[in-house]
Amino acid sequence: MSTTSKRTRYSRRLPDHVTDELVNVLVEKKIFGFNDLFERVFENLKARNAVSGGEEMLRLRAYEKLQNLVTRGLVEKIGKEYKGTARVHEASSAFVASQMQDG
Repeated sequence: MSTTSKRTRYSRRLPDHVTDELVNVLVEKKIFGFNDLFERVFENLKARNAVSGGEEMLRLRAYEKLQNLVTRGLVEKIGKEYKGTARVHEASSAFVASQMQDG
């Protein structure tokens, strides 16, 4: 009989720079194609010295995170273009951290 152990310890999550930059760009209320969106995110991450793993790996991570935001209803997908909803800021690390402190 095997037992599964639950993790009850608090685990500190590091800020998610890719999601934070996606949010920073998508709050602009503009519609972006993925390539344009990625270029903006990539430039912002380079400026913050937060790029690791190479551009292609970062492109894959950004696409995966963007699709997660669409699934959560924080980003609207219109054909092959994306637009942040009024709740897109809820995906940022700062918002998540403030919610953890409140609750």
